[in-house]
Amino acid sequence: MELVFWEILPKFVGSNAKQNMLLTKMLDKFGDYCMFMWRVIAIPDKIKVSFKRYLDEISKLGIDSIPLIIIVSLFIGSLCTILIKLNISNPLLPRYTVGLTTREIILLEFSSTILCLILSGKIGSNIASEIGTMRATEQIDALDIMGINSANFLAMPKILALITILPFLVIICMATSLFGGWLICIITGIVEPDTFIFGIQSLFIPWYVWFALIKSLVFAFLMSTIACYYGYTVKGGSVEVGKASTDTVVMSNIMILVADVILTLLLL
Repeated sequence: MELVFWEILPKFVGSNAKQNMLLTKMLDKFGDYCMFMWRVIAIPDKIKVSFKRYLDEISKLGIDSIPLIIIVSLFIGSLCTILIKLNISNPLLPRYTVGLTTREIILLEFSSTILCLILSGKIGSNIASEIGTMRATEQIDALDIMGINSANFLAMPKILALITILPFLVIICMATSLFGGWLICIITGIVEPDTFIFGIQSLFIPWYVWFALIKSLVFAFLMSTIACYYGYTVKGGSVEVGKASTDTVVMSNIMILVADVILTLLLL
């Protein structure tokens, strides 16, 4: 059956040897990823130890990222307000349209997708380099020798921690971005602050908030599992660890954007 599959497959993808090699490599990567995740989802050997690691990862991956999120969100909210005001200066549009449009952009896209693209560079590379360094220094091999499921022990607390904390980070991002837009209205006077707040409150659709939170859960899973996979499968020394961190950020960004398109088509 396997032989027949590999004989038929080139007819669909073309006879070019490079295309076949690329497709084979992608399938091998996906298969390795699935096998890795099968080991990760097992029941932990020591639940108390895993729970303690889970709490530590929430602090390291989530709480430590709050200052970055606040700074980025303030500036993005301010920029969105300024650019929207400059581009929709039309006497036929009510002035509260600036606040309304800023809110929609932040809720639908920035607070989830753009935020996760930013965090993939911080959190994803951190996870990949940490686990990759453990692989390069043979600490993972030592765990395997002791009979511990190293994939579950290292990856599961990080995955669960990021899935738990990322929706809260998205909520912080929403509030901070809208506050940044309101603040720039006070500082520059491009829109009356009361008018901006009225625009934020106008025609509000609660589902957009849930939509952003659902996306954040999917993105958290993709970001954390991809980072853990690339770190766990490092082969070599420090150079390979750095390459794994880079590959993690690139692949995470690609998968986040693909998932964003699919979820938008399904949920909106």
